[in-house]
Amino acid sequence: MLRLRLITAAAGLPILVAIVWFGDPWFTVLWALAAGIGAWELYTMARASNWRPLRWFGLVWTVLFIVSPHLPGANTVPILISSAVILPLIWLMIRKPRESAFANWGWTLVGIFYVGWMASYWVALRVIDDGRDWTLWGMFVVFGSDTFAYFVGKAFGKHLMAPSISPGKTWEGAVGGVVGSMLASVLFGCILFYLLDYPEALLLGFVGSILAQAGDLSGSLLKRNLGFKDSGRFLPGHGGIIDRFSSLTFVGVLLYYGVLGHLGILF
Repeated sequence: MLRLRLITAAAGLPILVAIVWFGDPWFTVLWALAAGIGAWELYTMARASNWRPLRWFGLVWTVLFIVSPHLPGANTVPILISSAVILPLIWLMIRKPRESAFANWGWTLVGIFYVGWMASYWVALRVIDDGRDWTLWGMFVVFGSDTFAYFVGKAFGKHLMAPSISPGKTWEGAVGGVVGSMLASVLFGCILFYLLDYPEALLLGFVGSILAQAGDLSGSLLKRNLGFKDSGRFLPGHGGIIDRFSSLTFVGVLLYYGVLGHLGILF
């Protein structure tokens, strides 16, 4: 499993870096595909657990959120949010069985917002000034956290962090993840891209790791609630898209607004 995991990472990482480097349309297409597959995984798990979310509606709105940073008009996202909430609820009130309408509505929204809306922040980040460097910084901070947490946890992990959510995660691995994230933050934020000074890089690396691990746990909790260990088999050795990309979920939001503040646009 470890060998397969390393092969997948070695093959996919250069492609990912190239796509981030050259930007759109490839970056948006990548996220649209990833988010679409992730939403499909979620709806497949939900259906296997006897829920009936509106799969095709959710997939379309997931992709619309991904491309929303490129759509004209300041009201695009509010319109998408409103329609994502209202339209499926109306349909589920008409469709039988109505007894599970709100649960099915909730799982439909989880796919749209947890997968689509959260991922759209990475697309929005890439199109702003210095977006390429910030996107690479953010992704390598997350990957540094994931990698160090995995290997430190395997080597030294003894104290379980959240056994009811993810029985393999330990506090030792979590500390290793923070260290890996901070090292990646210094490397990419200070040495390669000159985006941050050292105190900023260390602080954002620390916060980034906390959010990355929280995102990873949220993905594990989602799968636990649906009775699954892995969300899919799309990425050999890693599982599905949700398994691999859930750690990016919260970091994109923080990084987008944090970069706006750092550049003096937000504050």
